[in-house]
Amino acid sequence: MRLDKFLKVSRIIKRRTVAKEACDKGIVTINGKQAKSSSEVNTGDILEITFGEKVMKFKITEIKEHVLKAEAKEMYEIVE
Repeated sequence: MRLDKFLKVSRIIKRRTVAKEACDKGIVTINGKQAKSSSEVNTGDILEITFGEKVMKFKITEIKEHVLKAEAKEMYEIVE
């Protein structure tokens, strides 16, 4: 699945266009490497997103094309 779509479906970032812009600005990394919005994500990957001065790390636990809001948090776990 594309990174921007994963961020939207998992509700880490609410809109896909905002997720794409975040990737274009270079604030998203996958396994320590700067990521493009079209980068493929897999289970087990570590996403690192910089929100202002705060850095959040997420480990992808599962990938689904569509989830309900209540199930979205099951797609990742927060690391650290």
